[in-house]
Amino acid sequence: MRKPARNMFWLLAAVVASASFSVFDSVAQSYPVKPVRLVVGVAPGGSTDTTARLVGQKLSELLGQPVFVENRTGAAGSIANERVATSPADGYTLLVLGASATILAALRVKLPYDIERDFAPVSLMALGTAVLTVHPSLPARNVKELIALARRHPGKLNFGSSGVNGATHFMGELFSLLSKVKLSHVPFKGSAPSAIATVAGHIEIGFLDITVTLPLVKSGKLRALAVTTLKRSSLMPSIPTLDESGLPGYDYAGWYGLVAPAGVPKDVIARLSVATGKVINTSAMRESLSKQGLEPQANTPEQFVTFIRGKIAKNAELIKLAGLKAE
Repeated sequence: MRKPARNMFWLLAAVVASASFSVFDSVAQSYPVKPVRLVVGVAPGGSTDTTARLVGQKLSELLGQPVFVENRTGAAGSIANERVATSPADGYTLLVLGASATILAALRVKLPYDIERDFAPVSLMALGTAVLTVHPSLPARNVKELIALARRHPGKLNFGSSGVNGATHFMGELFSLLSKVKLSHVPFKGSAPSAIATVAGHIEIGFLDITVTLPLVKSGKLRALAVTTLKRSSLMPSIPTLDESGLPGYDYAGWYGLVAPAGVPKDVIARLSVATGKVINTSAMRESLSKQGLEPQANTPEQFVTFIRGKIAKNAELIKLAGLKAE
């Protein structure tokens, strides 16, 4: 290539690159110019849906466009996940991702999407606390007494969950591993049936959402032994953590975060992340989430990537040690 032609080539390349950056800058600066859809993989009314609506409303105020919540239920959230993974990478379709997504990824089930490849993490939003509860008839007033009872009757005590390979199932399996006891797992179709069965005494042990647990404990229908997070909950400050109760390192929380389809311009992701952080860190939002038993927590896209990878690795280790399989 002659020198003048070569110079012209690089000049054109520079112009194209500059134009591309200008387009991305323009997209980020003007975003959003139309309503944003927030997809949730559960039915209306639960903590995931409520969190999405609370955050969506405040995001709408910050972004200057309506943020609509769309409920796409089924297949442990994978229907909603696929909906967003295959959406245009323009930042107008977002997903509230939860703990079940990293469990499915760790189980290596065949899915029409890849959680690490097909999503662009925006920000974590909240961590959820569950409570290890027992029926009042069970002669165990603390975790040590429960472990001793379970060792005397291996496999005889049942713990309920909201479903096979869900977060509460994994909480029970982690408890069994760290305490070296054998419990029998009884899955239900949701957290409400699991709570009802525990209250009725059909099962002895439950890992229940703290907002469900609190009124049942106050009325004497359930006994709370410990929370599943490393920190005590402000809603039940007198209840110790499992870590404090003789199971060092026990930490399993539900969580909710915001992701977009892979390929959304980084400037748009950054704007969404900053906006989400502002929403989560307002005193009104922190109070609203705390009333649901959630710990408000925002982070950067890079930190959220690391968080998701860490959860997949932790779940994979638990699956291996407990011998769990996809069903």
